Amino acid sequence: MDIYGTLGPACGSVDTLEAMFRAGMTGMRLNLSHTGLAASAPLLDAFHEAAKRADAAPKLLIDMQGPELRVGALAAPLTLEEGTTVKLDNIPLPSPVPPLLRSGQRMLLDDGKLLLEVVDGDSARVLRGGELKSRKSLALPGLTVHLPALTEADKANLLDAARFGVTAVMQPFVRGWEDLEAVRAALHDAGCGHVKLLAKIENLAGLEKLPELLPAADEIVIARGDLGNAMPLWDLPAVQKHIAAQCRAAGKPFMVVTQMLASMETRPVPTRAEVSDIFNACLDGASSVMVTGETAAGRYPVEVIKYLANTAHAAEAYMAQ
Repeated sequence: MDIYGTLGPACGSVDTLEAMFRAGMTGMRLNLSHTGLAASAPLLDAFHEAAKRADAAPKLLIDMQGPELRVGALAAPLTLEEGTTVKLDNIPLPSPVPPLLRSGQRMLLDDGKLLLEVVDGDSARVLRGGELKSRKSLALPGLTVHLPALTEADKANLLDAARFGVTAVMQPFVRGWEDLEAVRAALHDAGCGHVKLLAKIENLAGLEKLPELLPAADEIVIARGDLGNAMPLWDLPAVQKHIAAQCRAAGKPFMVVTQMLASMETRPVPTRAEVSDIFNACLDGASSVMVTGETAAGRYPVEVIKYLANTAHAAEAYMAQ
């Protein structure tokens, strides 16, 4: 089973990354929503040096921008107070979005941490407040926004993929096999036809098109963050089980990701529920599990990998009995 962390400042030193490999990590994800491969060269150099020291064959996944909606750059973090009304001009929304907004439309920001409801075309009521930072995710339940599968930044990163040792590409918000074909073509043009393609299921369109995605992807990613924004949270476990069952039936590897050890961003020990979540994902047949902010920005990246790897291995041992 593959055990993935996510690269970031919290685990950016060679020593920390080496300790993570020795704790059971097999590879890492680099989130390209905020950066590029070339700009991440120092971090990637540390990653490859750590793998060399640990005598590991590292797997490097790049998570593309793709057709994901994000707010733009803010001069400073914006505090959104619950119960207040905010002018939408204060939030740098992607250009296709404002013309589509109607009264009652809900807006989920930063993986659903913040929730707004449009009052009219100019303002929105803050239903769940907090601090909004630049480039955070934006989800609009029930609303379809047509965007290309690859951004210009995505295409530039694919041209650098071979140079930085990328082994797989994660395509977000996959809406159908056409999205995957577009990425395959770009990989071929970049001389990276050998690089694996992972389809992230994180919207209702991808969930509906899962049967056509199974033969088109090398691996399916059950990306529970935005997928959980697309439905009531209590429906998410059943959807995760459904995707896992479809992957097993098709013989397609799948990954489970998002908030697997979220409490460990600030605590050295996980909750029992988090450990059970990892264990059950493995029992469902996951070929890989991954953490995100826990290692990229959390306080205990080595301990996170230790718990993730040891729990996955305990599940494997249980299934082998």
